[in-house]
Amino acid sequence: MASDITRRNFQIAFGSAAVAWPLAAQAQQSALPVVGFISAGSPDASARFVAAFRKGLNEAGYLEGQNVTVEYHWLEGFYDRLPMLLADLVHRQVAVIATPGSATAALAAKAVTATIPIVFSVGEDPVHLGLVTSLSRPGGNTTGINFFTAEVAAKRLRLLHDMLPKALHVAVLINPTNASTAESTLREVQEAAPTIGLQIQILNASTIGEIDAIFAGLASERPDALFVAPDAFFTSRAVQFATLTARNMIPSTYSNRDFVAAGGLMSYGADIADTYRQVGNYTGSILKGEKPADLPVMQSTKFDFLINLKTAKLLGIEVPMIIQMTADEVIE
Repeated sequence: MASDITRRNFQIAFGSAAVAWPLAAQAQQSALPVVGFISAGSPDASARFVAAFRKGLNEAGYLEGQNVTVEYHWLEGFYDRLPMLLADLVHRQVAVIATPGSATAALAAKAVTATIPIVFSVGEDPVHLGLVTSLSRPGGNTTGINFFTAEVAAKRLRLLHDMLPKALHVAVLINPTNASTAESTLREVQEAAPTIGLQIQILNASTIGEIDAIFAGLASERPDALFVAPDAFFTSRAVQFATLTARNMIPSTYSNRDFVAAGGLMSYGADIADTYRQVGNYTGSILKGEKPADLPVMQSTKFDFLINLKTAKLLGIEVPMIIQMTADEVIE
């Protein structure tokens, strides 16, 4: 009888432990600091950037699921999702809000919290945007990386002119819902275009359908080239752009390598994946106890010029050897 009671008690104790273990694991998981990661793009098109962000976290000593939880939120170009999303993150008091590649998300986050740390990467001047008080001493609850999208827009236009010296009419495509990036890009392009003898036409698109509609119009208007403004949603549609520009035989220039890898003609801009790594690294530093106010805004120093020779051949463009030699990467 005693042995039966002992066996029964052991079984009860073992059963209780079996239930307790997953509960303990769940409690440990929920106790980890939470990072709210917000991207204007889509998960399918952002795998390379997410890997870079995780690398930065790892460099700072953080590994997802072990000592930090990262919640990934994808706007997919729908910036109107931001208010509800940020309200939830602020209500739950996440440890850090990371907004790589989106000035709109960074500004929206700063508008709703002055206490939760925010790590951004933006192409515009973060001081001018009002994200920080200075680059060396950001102040407040924000810091991050500046990758100079606006400043390189003029150079990208000049590289396009070098590639297509006979081009006169250039269509410039912007995403109006990404207001700060659209405005700064237009400002730079409108200043640079007359100095190199180019006429520009401004086009707007913020959805997949609007991109298709733009290209339907371009088929009859026939600009000499297309300049696509930097935008995370546009990057997530790189294959769509490559397909439509090839179909309509329109030489196009972009802000990052993803477009060229998908079949676009050329790109010039900062190494965006590296800015995601830096955002991850700064996120880890803050999780360790550093204050955003004390972390200086980093500035990108590496800019890549890529050419897709296969696409150039398809478009009937002979790329001068001098231009090929100045490129950081040539895809053949």
